[in-house]
Amino acid sequence: MGEENVIGMNQVTTERVIGELRRIKGPDLKEDIITLGLVSDIVVRGGNVCFSISVNPARAAQLEPMRQAAEQVVGSMEGVTRAIVTLTAHSGGEHASHQRPQEARKSSELIGLSHIKHIIAVASGKGGVGKSTVAVNLALAFRAVGLKTGILDADIYGPSMPHLLGLTGTPVLSDTNTFIPLEGHGLKVMSIGFLIDPDQAAIWRGPMIISALTRMLRDVQWGELDILIIDMPPGTGDAQLTLAQKVSLSGALIISTPQDLALLDVRKAIQMFRRLEVPLLGLVENMSYFLCPHCKVRTDIFGRDGGRKEAERIGIKFIGQIPLEMVIREQSDAGNPVTISMPDSHYAGMYRTIAAKVFSQLEDTEGG
Repeated sequence: MGEENVIGMNQVTTERVIGELRRIKGPDLKEDIITLGLVSDIVVRGGNVCFSISVNPARAAQLEPMRQAAEQVVGSMEGVTRAIVTLTAHSGGEHASHQRPQEARKSSELIGLSHIKHIIAVASGKGGVGKSTVAVNLALAFRAVGLKTGILDADIYGPSMPHLLGLTGTPVLSDTNTFIPLEGHGLKVMSIGFLIDPDQAAIWRGPMIISALTRMLRDVQWGELDILIIDMPPGTGDAQLTLAQKVSLSGALIISTPQDLALLDVRKAIQMFRRLEVPLLGLVENMSYFLCPHCKVRTDIFGRDGGRKEAERIGIKFIGQIPLEMVIREQSDAGNPVTISMPDSHYAGMYRTIAAKVFSQLEDTEGG
């Protein structure tokens, strides 16, 4: 057999994965999970294979051995370095939920994260407003005052945390088949960016996204944390709704620019959190203004005080403004966010002030 044929046989393909999964019996122990149509959207990225298995939510705990068997079979394939398999609920029929969002949040089985005191969603409803930069500097500001902090990069399509924190490598799987998160500047960090090729586009559909996010929350050894920040994906679709429903959020912090276009999407995000009865910790106006480093003249590139006025209009706290500043961008691109690389700077002080206000809101929410 020629060398090219050997390489072809060892290459991980969707077809090979499907072939292996035909060895796994479904819940009825008669037909396999492929024949039953239970496997959703197999994604192959290099040596990483991800997929979900649809089951009746009431039998999820009972069918965990089936998930483990599927993960083991695929994980042992030649050429596979890691298999990520998650059980997900049937999308229709008798198992479909007809509850209102807030009822679903109260009655659904929340992902078990009791060892984390506070979980904060940092959201925008829109991409391109610098949400991830605010999220990572906020996490580092919490860490600087002694709070044990982690951050989950929940943006499947555009993960930013590996770059913002200068982290490379792949999380190690423990003996209990849970991920040991990477650490950067004292933060525990998990991102899909650690598991896929950074140069490859993540072409994932809804069920696969939800499965991956669930796994990155539930099956990670976060340890005892004071705060876990979830850098939410932009928008208000299935992924955002699932995170808001399945995680016991202490609150949501909204990030926006002063621009009317950004504020339109912010309103949608705020409406989603309110419907799910997630406390709103406040609004941060990012890229608020540009101060010329030479002439010191302020220019309101995206408008002036749009975030402040919107916060007042909808009745949430206005937490603060962050300027459009080159040094913040430069330090973020270098993997050394300004809060850690320039702790005595005016900009780091802004993030610490925001962190203090957010923590005060958390305490007020907890007490009230």
